[in-house]
Amino acid sequence: MTHPSCFHCNEPVLTGTQFVTRINDRDELMCCPGCQAVSQAIVDAGLLSYYKFRTEPGSKQTALVPVALTQFSAYDLPEVQQDFVHSVDNIESVSLSIDGITCAACAWLIEHKVKQLAGVSQVLVNSTTQRAMISWDKRAVKLSDILGQISRIGYQAAPYQVDEQERSSKQNSRKFLLRLGLAGFATMQVMMFALALYTGYFTDLDVQYRDYFRWVSMIFATPVVLYSAQPFYFSAIRTLLSGKLNMDVSVSIAIGGAYTASCFATVNGTGEVYFESVSMFTFFLLLGRYFEQKARQKASVSSSNLHKLVPLTAHLVTENAQEEVPAKKLRLDDVILVKPGEMVAADGVVIEGHTSINEAMLTGEQMPIEKPVTSQVYAGTINVEQPIKVKVTALGQDQLVAEIIRLQELASNTKPAIALLADKLSRYFSGTILTIATITYLVWLQISPEDAFWVTLSVLVATCPCALALATPTAVTCATAIFTRLGIITRKAGVFEKLPQIKHVVFDKTGTLTCGTLSLGQIACYGDIAQDKALAIAAALESGSRHPIANAFAPYADSRLVAEQVHHEVGFGIKGIIEGVEYRIGNAHFTGAKVDNSLTLQQIWLARLNGELPELIACFDIQDNIRVDSKVTVETLKQQGCLVSIASGDSSMHVHQLAKELGIEDVHSGLTPADKLALVTELQKSTQVAMFGDGINDAPVLAGADLSVAMGSGSAIAKNSADLILLGDHLSRFTQAVAVAKLTTQIIRQNLAWALGYNALILPLAVTGHVAPYIAAIGMSASSLIVVGNSLRLLRVKV
Repeated sequence: MTHPSCFHCNEPVLTGTQFVTRINDRDELMCCPGCQAVSQAIVDAGLLSYYKFRTEPGSKQTALVPVALTQFSAYDLPEVQQDFVHSVDNIESVSLSIDGITCAACAWLIEHKVKQLAGVSQVLVNSTTQRAMISWDKRAVKLSDILGQISRIGYQAAPYQVDEQERSSKQNSRKFLLRLGLAGFATMQVMMFALALYTGYFTDLDVQYRDYFRWVSMIFATPVVLYSAQPFYFSAIRTLLSGKLNMDVSVSIAIGGAYTASCFATVNGTGEVYFESVSMFTFFLLLGRYFEQKARQKASVSSSNLHKLVPLTAHLVTENAQEEVPAKKLRLDDVILVKPGEMVAADGVVIEGHTSINEAMLTGEQMPIEKPVTSQVYAGTINVEQPIKVKVTALGQDQLVAEIIRLQELASNTKPAIALLADKLSRYFSGTILTIATITYLVWLQISPEDAFWVTLSVLVATCPCALALATPTAVTCATAIFTRLGIITRKAGVFEKLPQIKHVVFDKTGTLTCGTLSLGQIACYGDIAQDKALAIAAALESGSRHPIANAFAPYADSRLVAEQVHHEVGFGIKGIIEGVEYRIGNAHFTGAKVDNSLTLQQIWLARLNGELPELIACFDIQDNIRVDSKVTVETLKQQGCLVSIASGDSSMHVHQLAKELGIEDVHSGLTPADKLALVTELQKSTQVAMFGDGINDAPVLAGADLSVAMGSGSAIAKNSADLILLGDHLSRFTQAVAVAKLTTQIIRQNLAWALGYNALILPLAVTGHVAPYIAAIGMSASSLIVVGNSLRLLRVKV
């Protein structure tokens, strides 16, 4: 049986009529999607004459368009996505590296184009790190569709992976240095000849020498314009094709216009030439972007280091022995051996052994943390003392280190309101400058035609809004790097703006002002129940709770006692059925106990239901230690002008005793979650309120506060409700965060003031012809470098 031939490449068509392109009013068969895509592109471009006059069939296109298509569609495979895609329910998120981003306008363009795809819920592009955080509903859109959309507007995107990113970054740096080096060398040569031309105005330079210098200057300037300045042209073309303007449009017009006019003057031997201005402008622009690139790398290095700390191999424990395997091949519920001095290869639970773990890479604290059996350990942390066996509970993007990096990325990409204003200004600024430059040219054409061009060129060069575009992204990226170093993770937008505005801080007690590592003190039993039985019942009821009190009962658990129909009464306690009897554990109101208000200890009561009334069977005294830095934190907040309050669910006198020790006068005890929320809502009527919380019962008030802070040891729900997470469980980090946020806001304002002030000063001077083009190039570049250097001051802050 013979098969028809592909119209494009003449190969046999084995797919029937699956791939067809309509050419010259006829449906022509194609053998594969590659040939179909290329032939359609030829038709769409109006190049049908190719098929009419070709002498040989086209090459089979499975290696052309389908390569890109295959690369993108491969990212949809689950086994590929597990390394870089994080999924919660049906919402997936990914961090992408994007090549070609040069300014805030590029970021804005990508955000708006990708958001047009149905199913995309969030797009945050950081022009400083050249990365994007994108979230989407996998039922409505695929990752390959998102990558294809970005590709269609002229940018190349791929999932952010540290090794690939570093390799790509090094290649780009080498290419960039070549462009910069060429521009620098050519600028020196052109300036040497320009000096001779300038002196010729005073010593009657012969025309033949003048023309010789011009021709040589053109030879040196040409590679600068055609090669070194390429990134500006590509950026401008991408933006114009999308119907927008960015700063590279005015840059490209200035470079292209000056070079063309200078070439024309050189060939005709008349007029003025601006080769030195073109070369110098390009060189200083590239120099500014080189320093900006270095700032990006310096500011984002912390997240890359977190990735690198996760080991590549692990000791997998099997039934017969143990073997060293790549960490990527681990599966959930695998058991791995972690020897002293080694890093943990995956998140998991200790099932054998007792050791201490150094979690400095997560929290910034060098003191090892004790890890007995059932303790949680995290990938990248270091085992200090004894070998342990760990059961793997999370892999890849579900590990804590990946979550921290993801949150850091989200923080870097989330723009404060002042940054959004700056981005908007820079977009309109480009159009305004082009309008002013056009008017300037037309006016000078009437006043002094021979000066019209160079004055217009000076306006375009001097007012390039580079500094305005850099004013906020570099500062926010640097501040986020400091927060990571402090063990502080920002989850939501506006944190840098909210922190300096906070005037009232409300603390929960247990797990916040106190360590939360509760222990049992005196135990009183009533009736015929034994102490061991009372402890076992309490442990069974508390077994599913993440509250710090539950941990105090964990050592007394008895596997023979299992609580059923367990129900959490938030803010009161827990009830459940054990061996057919309903028991309650919680506060006095929940268990029917009478409270002795003179006691300064926190007490928990255990009761069993006897008919309709609870019968007390045990009372437990709870001991908790104050955090070592609680008092210092409270004092520092007061010095900063903040009011401090305690809002606790504990109704004992222990709350008041703690407040007295810490110097807190405003105390609210015995509050339900609703009471806490009502208190914060009332305080918000007069001031900005920050709420510290730990535990499920704090989730509502954390969500309602102006700024919410969760401790790193808190429940997952509390963290999800919080704006800030303190990984190291040190309250003093909050006061440091306030100081960093204030400095960041100050630096952003300084950057914006400088960028706008410089343009306001230089514009009238340039329009009136008082600024030569090469002076304009120096001024514009200096303005950008000052902004970047001012932002980098944040990285030198000692914390």
